[in-house]
Amino acid sequence: MIANEKGPETLIINNDKAGSRVDPTRLSALISRFHHLYGERPSLRFFSAPGRAEIGGNHTDHQHGRVLAAAVNLDILCVAAPNDSGIIRVDSLGSHHLSLNDLALRESENNTSASLIRGICSRFIQSGYKIAGFDACLTSDVLVGSGLSSSAAFEVAISTILNCLFNDGLIAPEKIALISQYAENVYFRKPSGLMDQMTSAVGGLVMIDFADPERPELERIDYDFSESGHFLCVTGPLGSHSDLTDAYAAITGEMRLIASYFKKDTLREVEPEAFYRALPVLRTTVPDRAILRASHFFSENARALSQARALQRRDFAEFLRLVNESGHSSFQYLQNVCHGDDMILAIALSESERVLAGTGASRVHGGGFAGTIQAFVPYEKLDEYSATMDRLFGAGSCHVLNIRSEGAGELDIKAREL
Repeated sequence: MIANEKGPETLIINNDKAGSRVDPTRLSALISRFHHLYGERPSLRFFSAPGRAEIGGNHTDHQHGRVLAAAVNLDILCVAAPNDSGIIRVDSLGSHHLSLNDLALRESENNTSASLIRGICSRFIQSGYKIAGFDACLTSDVLVGSGLSSSAAFEVAISTILNCLFNDGLIAPEKIALISQYAENVYFRKPSGLMDQMTSAVGGLVMIDFADPERPELERIDYDFSESGHFLCVTGPLGSHSDLTDAYAAITGEMRLIASYFKKDTLREVEPEAFYRALPVLRTTVPDRAILRASHFFSENARALSQARALQRRDFAEFLRLVNESGHSSFQYLQNVCHGDDMILAIALSESERVLAGTGASRVHGGGFAGTIQAFVPYEKLDEYSATMDRLFGAGSCHVLNIRSEGAGELDIKAREL
């Protein structure tokens, strides 16, 4: 429940809701910006929502499948205070002013941060929760377009502010995730699954089964990657996600096209054996790519579970084999590595495999098409690996990540520590 200083550059903040390493310079700059925009306030409150790394389960969540994911040590840091005005003002990559008297969906706001704030507030009211006006400044070191889910961290951060300021922090993390996903699906108009928001909200390394998406089953996996002799790295962002919503939606649409053949809503409701038996008929009724993407889902859904079990029994060699297998399936069957003539992720994966030379593992990370690749790099190859990626894609492209055990929440920062 206290913040302890560890070295001159880091504050360690721990409490029952969230924990984070906060750079005092970053925090001080955020507070100064808040005072400049909104004036002095008698009491400020601080929040953090982490980004996430997808460890297994590439494009399975939107079909109610399994994923293995981890919150990471990059976050959105927030300072906020109620303003008693009935208006929400958020400063984050631009300023957003939103009246709580107008929460209707606006087509003109599709794919904007404003749509996410409006959608979250609307869902809070629909769910019977309280909302009110507040002012907030946010700063993020979650890499935009990196596949670490900066959008989900933003959604979860806004939801967490509303939860803690006006609902005594009593809304469960799982519900925070569902509210955030609703805003992204309905207001932002991106048909994403629930993995990103759920991992940011609950934290740690978790396997999540979305068979019932309203009541997802979470299993915390007790494994510290530092004991494996490997670093978890992502390289990116290697491109922009700004024009890829249709490409992501096509994956969801084609998988559901297969599900509809069996009169089901999602592929999780379809028995894999029934799918493979029906292939001769499916080939005459649906596009071939839809068949390949469905095939990826069935193998990847099983593989996410196998990865979790491999970590639990400390079989890291098997875990690495499964990571590579997942990467090959995404490339060959899901086909979310290349986008038209843009093959930058394929180049990154090619170089990753060359440097790793049969050690470690690498795969596309997150939504794909642009963004990042993920790699598990042996300690002794980290310098060569990061230098190769930085030389090819620009200095600072390769990032070493740590798993953050805490999900989104309020930080316990005392005035004497600022």
